[in-house]
Amino acid sequence: MSVWKPVCALEDIPRLGSRVVKTGSCDIALFRTADDRVFAVDDRCPHKGGPLSQGIVAGDRVTCPLHNWLIELDSGRAVAPDQGCVRRHETMVEAGQVLLCRP
Repeated sequence: MSVWKPVCALEDIPRLGSRVVKTGSCDIALFRTADDRVFAVDDRCPHKGGPLSQGIVAGDRVTCPLHNWLIELDSGRAVAPDQGCVRRHETMVEAGQVLLCRP
């Protein structure tokens, strides 16, 4: 069964920026787009493990700060010609709070 947990206020994530949520098993990067959509992926690039939370957000993508891989935030997939995928997490924004779905 999945549980929705509040993790921060929407305003705690800068537009076109990120915030890291530490969990027992991994760090999760929350990203906020220019139009206030929020995406969450493991904070680890599938290429060499770079911290995606330190990357640049443009549209629905983040650029890994280590080797410039582009990652689609809605799917976690690397943009071709690169290959790989990072685990994605479900989010929702309710009453100004960001909720993260945890199994």
